[in-house]
Amino acid sequence: MEGTVNKTQIYISRTHDPYINLSIEHYLLQKTAAESTVLFLYTNRPCIVIGRNQNPWLEVNLGLLRESPIGNIALVRRRSGGGTVFHDEGNVNYSVICPTPQFDRDKHADMVVRALHKLGVKQAIVNERHDIILRPETEEEETKPFKYLKSPAKPFIKGRGVDSVSSPVANVNVPNGAFEEAVVSEFADLYDDSQTPIILTDSVKDVPDIARGFHELTSLDWIYTQTPQFTFSIEQTAEDRRERPQLPEYLPPNFAASFTARNGTIIDANLQYTSNEKTHQLRDFLMNKRVHEIKWKDLTHEHPIGVAQWFGELFGDKVL
Repeated sequence: MEGTVNKTQIYISRTHDPYINLSIEHYLLQKTAAESTVLFLYTNRPCIVIGRNQNPWLEVNLGLLRESPIGNIALVRRRSGGGTVFHDEGNVNYSVICPTPQFDRDKHADMVVRALHKLGVKQAIVNERHDIILRPETEEEETKPFKYLKSPAKPFIKGRGVDSVSSPVANVNVPNGAFEEAVVSEFADLYDDSQTPIILTDSVKDVPDIARGFHELTSLDWIYTQTPQFTFSIEQTAEDRRERPQLPEYLPPNFAASFTARNGTIIDANLQYTSNEKTHQLRDFLMNKRVHEIKWKDLTHEHPIGVAQWFGELFGDKVL
């Protein structure tokens, strides 16, 4: 893979591991000869991929993710920016790496649209945002996987990261193999250079740089502590004037909760409630904790179970 100087290169991954596939993509970006143009096609098993500067507690229903009825769904933070997306075996991802002087936002999207047209998906077009969409008359739907992208903590979180922009989706009903063949053909026509695709498998993890990338992407530090600074508050603040949802009745009287987290670690917090005319301050339970490591169930040892239950539901830690 490294050092190849063909005018074009085509790689198709047969592993469905999202961490491996994104590591391959990064490897190709770093190692491809500057004058080469690369097409990389891959399909992932069910996973949610968040952008480099996104907040998993804001973008993902982590509790639902961990108890998914369709089996294990991986949470992946990619190295590039952008929004949160759901992948599974029903969609093929394409990536094109090209010399900077040749970069054009629509060039390769148009290539994929031509491939779709040849497969009978005539309503496919590239819109003004450079996205591939189906013409408006096509019935679009919010598919079941989108429930995993609705975080119950979102109304209470204000972050410095990038929020996702929701878009409707529709199936094109094209087999993965047919789509791959059509895109490879259009890529060859576009660059007037026919190359036999190189098939990649799990064995690419033997490449040291790809192995390092895999271990980084799978680490909890990468997934969670790369999160930009954010605040959580059940009340309006000067920085976040949004109205908050009504809190559950099972929470104790005079319940107050807010915290600020930087790199996934809580650096300031207020957590308290009143019981029997006594104020209970739980700030120390939160301070300097990594949010993804907090065991909210531990609160039940000395405090009302409702507090632990509510936080557990928001942050994906099963309490009951």
